[in-house]
Amino acid sequence: MQRRSILKSLGGIISAPILGHPFQANTQTPVLRVVHLTDVHLKDELGAPEKFVRCLHHIQNQTPKVDLLLNGGDIVFDMNKENISTINNQWKLVHHTMKEECSLPIHYCLGNHDVWWYEDSKALPLYGKQYALSQLQLNNSYYSLIQGGWKIIILDSTHLDIDDTWYIGKLGDKQFSWLEEELNSTNPAMPVLIMSHIPILTALLMIQDDVVNRWQMLGGDMHTDTARIISLFNKHTNVKLCLSGHLHMRDKVVYNNVTYLCNGAVSGAWWEGNMRETKPGYGLIDLHADGSFEERYVNY
Repeated sequence: MQRRSILKSLGGIISAPILGHPFQANTQTPVLRVVHLTDVHLKDELGAPEKFVRCLHHIQNQTPKVDLLLNGGDIVFDMNKENISTINNQWKLVHHTMKEECSLPIHYCLGNHDVWWYEDSKALPLYGKQYALSQLQLNNSYYSLIQGGWKIIILDSTHLDIDDTWYIGKLGDKQFSWLEEELNSTNPAMPVLIMSHIPILTALLMIQDDVVNRWQMLGGDMHTDTARIISLFNKHTNVKLCLSGHLHMRDKVVYNNVTYLCNGAVSGAWWEGNMRETKPGYGLIDLHADGSFEERYVNY
């Protein structure tokens, strides 16, 4: 895309890498305090278990107390091309850590690293997303719940590309129809929060090195059906907030009264420091009954 075309197409978007800024003053009492933690990439290396425990304790020591955790995917370090023993060990570590170190309720969505695409295992029942769904005791990779007067919709961003060799960010027709019906059947007075792993909309793809006169935007880095999803949101003004991860960096885009937050990564740069200017952290969000919210990014 030409730079001039990108800037023109971004009309109406406000974007900023907001890191650790204070909450705006609000006299309302939140109906729900949520933590969005994403891209944990847990494995038994690089001190990852100890650092993740530190993160979980940091969350549980927040005042006021956190009500709910939303895990935005890439739960384990990587399943894509790994053998089954490596995958088993990663999930055992996840379950042990959450059981011993976290008392908060948690809901998950799948990330691209939570899919098993090992070529020699295509015939096995747990191939693809089924292994992770079984570990999380989920019947489906997208679902919804209601808590604190908010509807929370959890989407599945990761699908095979048109050549079936790698992944692309999209919903697909079946999931899009489900989302459309989910929004149609929701009381218009009930605010909606949506979580996906891959961002629906982000400005982070323009943070690239050595750009001469154009950026490269890959279909695996942001939803390729963004325009279709935004058109759906236009019909439902109760959609207030979309959470994502995947890029391990933090940004905030406000478009047509919907806020899109890409909330960094618990693992930072895969447990080896910061991801560019974004430190390892999580999103802390206070949700109010009228659909307003305050949010900040917390470096633990």
